[in-house]
Amino acid sequence: MRIVDTAFAAALRNQDDTALDTAASLLAADPGTWPETGRELLHRGAGFIRQAWEHGWQPADLARLVRRDLDDRHLRLAADLIAAESRRYPRLPDRWQAQLDALGTTVWWDSDDTYAPALARRENTDRFTLATALLELLRLLVRLPALEPVGPVPGDPAADAPALHGDPKTLTRIRALLAKAEATPYPEEAEALSAKAQELIARHTVDEALLAARGGTPARQPAACRIGVEPPYEEAKAVLLDAVATANHCRAVWNGTFEFSTVVGFESDLEAVELLHTSLLVQGLAAMTRAEQAQRTGGRKRTKTFRQSFFLAYASRLGHRLEETAARTTEAADAESGGGALLPVLAARDVAVSSRADELFPRTTTTRLRGATDLAGWEDGTAAADRANVTPGRARLP
Repeated sequence: MRIVDTAFAAALRNQDDTALDTAASLLAADPGTWPETGRELLHRGAGFIRQAWEHGWQPADLARLVRRDLDDRHLRLAADLIAAESRRYPRLPDRWQAQLDALGTTVWWDSDDTYAPALARRENTDRFTLATALLELLRLLVRLPALEPVGPVPGDPAADAPALHGDPKTLTRIRALLAKAEATPYPEEAEALSAKAQELIARHTVDEALLAARGGTPARQPAACRIGVEPPYEEAKAVLLDAVATANHCRAVWNGTFEFSTVVGFESDLEAVELLHTSLLVQGLAAMTRAEQAQRTGGRKRTKTFRQSFFLAYASRLGHRLEETAARTTEAADAESGGGALLPVLAARDVAVSSRADELFPRTTTTRLRGATDLAGWEDGTAAADRANVTPGRARLP
């Protein structure tokens, strides 16, 4: 449509609000052409989504950016465009489908010709407001930079191949243990549940590595996934994720600009890192809330420096403990396998992971963390990390 071409030329390539208002007015001026205009905007928006996929973006990445830079209405519109593009494919990669499910992405409108009127009813607003929001969203999409690819995009032949995952029974048990650890109000119970989960994760990695070395499973290559690392306390959260990844034979690279870390590793290890990091994050936030309540009881107000120091100490201490746990677990498993059989296998996997990470990120930089300036927050965070016991030998299920 010429009207859409004119509006795009005016609004998408510059940040001028006057041009945006002019373009939105042009799109919304004629109620008779609004359904056709809406259909064209939907189709072209889906094309922008496809370009984002081809530049390395995934649904969760886009949602995170839209949530940060725009608002809830734009997020709903982004979900519509993602749904419109995704319906083209008979099958989506597993991680993509999981992200769409988390976003609640669905084609909820009857037909593309009725999308615009149905959208106006859903949003309970006028055509100009909707046209403005759509143009703001598209203006964000058209400026997206390229990201490192972390898997096949929908439509690629590799996306249709079944994913190689770890043992579903083991992963189900890990999820159940961590869910209980997050839900219990008793720190001692959370300790035991988290410890048992870490024991299962470590044993699962060892078993898979030995089985692959003996030719019992298909040859696998390291993969990658992205995990959101959003404010507040994003630096400490990135430290925590890096510690969990390192302890589980993965590499994590933080992108502070777009609020995620890319984790590189073998698929089953990636799943374990996601599960354990999420659980420890939830447990850490709960522990911080309890510590703040104790501080208020003592007559001290909550402060941002307390929370920052708490979470940085929590992440730092857990990192050291996870490293110690990983070393002990590996030594015990190596002894069980006869001594000397396991270490070369794990070393080869680590080399493969490092090589893949270096391919994706040939240039990385170090970041200076903001220091912890609140002693009480640091001490409480360290104590919370000590309570989040991940030592397999000390696991005691109630």
